[in-house]
Amino acid sequence: MLRNMSIIAEDESLLKRAAKYLRKLVAEKLADPTEMTREEFFARVEKARRQPGKEFANVEELDRYIRSL
Repeated sequence: MLRNMSIIAEDESLLKRAAKYLRKLVAEKLADPTEMTREEFFARVEKARRQPGKEFANVEELDRYIRSL
C-alpha cells in the first residue's frame, strides 16, 4: 500500500484522481441515510420495545400474516 501511495504521490495526475476519488468516498459516507449514532440506534430500540408486539403460535401463522400485508 505504501509503495502504491508513493507512486501516486510522484505523479500529479494520479494524485489529482486519487484526491477526487477520496472526496467522493467521504461524500458518500456523509450522505448515508441509514447511518445513525449509537444514541439514535438505542433510542429506536427502546421505542420498539415499548410498543406492543405481535406473537405467532407457529411458522404457518407468521407466514399467513406476512402474506396478508
